[in-house]
Amino acid sequence: MMKQILVAILLVVAASTAVAQDLGKPLFLVAAPDLNGPYNHTALLVVPMGGQHIGFILNRATDVKLATLFPDHAPAAKVANPVYFGGPEKTDAIFAVVPRNPGEPSVRLFGELFMTVHADAVDRVIEQTPNDARYFAGFVAWGPGELAAELKAGWWYTAEPDAALIFSNDTGTMWEALIKRLGKRPLGEGMREA
Repeated sequence: MMKQILVAILLVVAASTAVAQDLGKPLFLVAAPDLNGPYNHTALLVVPMGGQHIGFILNRATDVKLATLFPDHAPAAKVANPVYFGGPEKTDAIFAVVPRNPGEPSVRLFGELFMTVHADAVDRVIEQTPNDARYFAGFVAWGPGELAAELKAGWWYTAEPDAALIFSNDTGTMWEALIKRLGKRPLGEGMREA
């Protein structure tokens, strides 16, 4: 009996350590099937930033194009994809996520994936490589310990980030594809996850 208790304690400690280690690197968050509210059926890229985390909802395309937002900026008309709703924070700002360093000021998210919100840098991306970027209005933010608590509560599944998926044009099925990739079942398909 004592051996079983010790094993259980070690498993809990290992799981806690794994979550802590995972939160120190970029991740995909995939909403659990029963997560309701504004994050229902979302897939996010999340990265650690100074003891906190920021992220972008990857599968919430809007009906708005950059040309509509910036009618006086002719290069914006070249952007084919819509603006994505990245999250509820700073929705009045446009963030460009690009597969190569766009120059300063920018932040490396992981690998060769960068993000900038600086107006001059976003303009440069639009002018030089308009369709190589994904444009987000707003982002998601977690304070210290908030994301760990959400993971512990079972709100999210985690996966390794994949830059190609971030730029996928088929974001309407992204959540379902990630759920299946993780070996989970959406609600309504067999038994509900515990």
